[in-house]
Amino acid sequence: MTDISVTLLAAGDLDTHLDRLGSIMASTVSGGAAIGYMQPFGEPDGRAFFETQVFPEVRAGRRLLLAASLDGVSVGTVQLITALPPNQPHRCEVAKMMVAPGARRKGVGRALLAAVDTHARAAGKTLITLDTRTGDAAEPLYRAAGYRTAGVIPGFALDADGRGLHATTYMYKTL
Repeated sequence: MTDISVTLLAAGDLDTHLDRLGSIMASTVSGGAAIGYMQPFGEPDGRAFFETQVFPEVRAGRRLLLAASLDGVSVGTVQLITALPPNQPHRCEVAKMMVAPGARRKGVGRALLAAVDTHARAAGKTLITLDTRTGDAAEPLYRAAGYRTAGVIPGFALDADGRGLHATTYMYKTL
C-alpha cells in the first residue's frame, strides 16, 4: 500500500520545494511529456522555470501550486491558474500537471486532480479547463476524473524531442 498526500504549497514555503520540483519537471520533460519544453532539459532548467514563471504567480495570488508525495517523497505537481480575465471569474485552468515517470500509475495523478477540484471549489470556481497532448497517457486520466473533450487542434506543438508535431485536446469539467 502506498501513501499519497497532496499539499498546497504556501508562498513562504516555495523555496524549500524548489529542488524537488525542478527534478520532477526535468524527469517529466526528459520522459517526453508535452508541457511546453524541449529536450534536453535538466534540473537547473526546471528550477529556473519554477523560480521565474510559477513562484511569482503563486506569491501574487494568481496561481495555486500543489505538490504530491508518495510514501513521503515528492513525485508530482500541478498548478491551478485562478486569475483569469474579468469576464471569466467562474473559471480556472489546470496547468503543467507532472508526475515523475517512476511514480506513474500509482494514483498520484488522480490525487492531484481531486485536490484541484477541492481548491477550485474553495475559490468559488465552477468550470475547470485544461489542454493535453492528444492521445497522451493523461487523456484517459482526465476523462476518468470527469473532464469532457471540447475540441482538438491538429499540429498544435512540437513533441519534446522536436521530431514531430502533435495535436492538443482541450478539455473542461463543470463543478
